[in-house]
Amino acid sequence: MSKDWPLWEVFVRARGGLDHRHVGSVHAPDAEMALRHARDTYTRRMEGVSLWVVKSTDIAASDPDQSGELFEPAQTKIYRHPTFYELPDAVKHM
Repeated sequence: MSKDWPLWEVFVRARGGLDHRHVGSVHAPDAEMALRHARDTYTRRMEGVSLWVVKSTDIAASDPDQSGELFEPAQTKIYRHPTFYELPDAVKHM
């Protein structure tokens, strides 16, 4: 039965963390059940404060073999590098 369920990728935001990190996958018939399975599987020790689940089939990924073509334009825009900016002391997370 569960082998026919779609695969969902699970992302957890840890306590004190600012971003969600991929922690694994679960099989579930819908998003609500995927969240429950993810909670039971990946946050049993209360290590997370937020969960995301995304159907694996809904993720679009770039081809690593074509990374040069994809990322080439960014190399000519050096002003986008953070070395050009100074953060004020009041900014804690960037």
